[in-house]
Amino acid sequence: MLEGSILQQLEVSHRHSTRPIRFGVYYKNTLVALCHALEDHILADDSQPLVITAFQRGKWYLQEAQRYADIAKCSRQIAIMAAPDAGFAEHPTSQLPNVDLLALKPSDPVAQEWHLIILSSKYTAMVLCQELSDTDYGVGGRPASDLERKFYGLWTFEPELVRETAELAIAHIQKYNPELADKLLTHDRGIAKGAIASADLSAVVSRVIDYLQTGQEQLSIPAARHQALDSNLVSNEIQAFLRMAQLMDLADIKNPSAAAEVATLAETLGQLLDLPAWQIKRLKLAGLLHRIDPLQKAESIFTAGSYPQYQESAPSCPLTCALVPGAQVLRKMSRLRAVAQIITHQTEWWDGTGEPAGLAGDEIPLESRILALVADFQWQVNQKKATNQNRQEIFVQALEECRQQSNRFDPKLIDALSLLVMGLQQGLDLPLMTPKFSTGMWLLDSRWDSHSQTSEQMSSYPQ
Repeated sequence: MLEGSILQQLEVSHRHSTRPIRFGVYYKNTLVALCHALEDHILADDSQPLVITAFQRGKWYLQEAQRYADIAKCSRQIAIMAAPDAGFAEHPTSQLPNVDLLALKPSDPVAQEWHLIILSSKYTAMVLCQELSDTDYGVGGRPASDLERKFYGLWTFEPELVRETAELAIAHIQKYNPELADKLLTHDRGIAKGAIASADLSAVVSRVIDYLQTGQEQLSIPAARHQALDSNLVSNEIQAFLRMAQLMDLADIKNPSAAAEVATLAETLGQLLDLPAWQIKRLKLAGLLHRIDPLQKAESIFTAGSYPQYQESAPSCPLTCALVPGAQVLRKMSRLRAVAQIITHQTEWWDGTGEPAGLAGDEIPLESRILALVADFQWQVNQKKATNQNRQEIFVQALEECRQQSNRFDPKLIDALSLLVMGLQQGLDLPLMTPKFSTGMWLLDSRWDSHSQTSEQMSSYPQ
């Protein structure tokens, strides 16, 4: 990490905090897809954001100059940092009243970084990276293909982290142009004063997923090197959903650990039921994403509201239901279609009176039944924490609340949950499952795409 770079300053400020930053390695094709998705969302949204960018070299700005002229029409202010090596100051976009270019010194570490920071009243987002050094690339050296260049950093929607990074960037601009820095600070404070209109990131997340998906389809490199780039894109598609789920938890001050706790409970219950590892994996992911309610309002920007085609493209998920739009965004990824099904049918009831398909008994996918039960149990436990009861009483009462809903939950699963509660009463400690945002591939394996995963497998378990 380059000394004095924005990335390095951010890492240092969080190095000894309770939430240290986890950085990842991204291929250029992944970053292009991410940045284009976030930039195009500016064009589609009406929030007039503040945009701060850093291009690794001036020539990269020139390739995007006309695009940024369009973005400027939808932004309150754009600040672009880049090394002055390609005459970008003469481009017409540079003359727009709300676009400011900052020529960085060649020795400035920020001149070697690639940033996109977006602050609006509706959402925040950023990509923050710098290319690997020659030493980092190793004996093979820098790749011949531009798409295979690698960058170290992170991307996120988290408001506090994005705002902190924006302040670091503005402080860096201050060294070159104090007047511009003051103008950016004024915009930043104006946005910060207004309440975020909504925590609903569904539109921007959907766009990110679509662009990453398109990036996979457009890869035109030798097959031997295709898999690494493809895996990097898939990993970041997973991360887009996980980041959104994380923000939903952070926004819920009454139950801020719901996703992590439900995922842990679901995994443990799956182990008690002796489910295979691949099934526990996708159950765990469904637990992390089970509260992704904003996606219920989202449509993939490429589907134009037409959902039935997903039923045809997911033969391994026979219970795919077109009644829940949010799950369709998950189904955009072939490896998440089973997870989409689990989340869709978590609201089914054992007696058949639930939604969206009115499934009953063992017709309901097993993981959906597990998810529904542990999510309700976690909520009950969380509600009772404020009553100052002891740990044992809370668990027993939460279990009893679930047991009383016999028309809703599978009685055999309630029996399994009672065994888990006995363990919790005796001091069993369940470590929270924290997503590793630097890589999402640990959540996936090839078994998810297997047509052998029939509805029978999903609805039965050892007796």
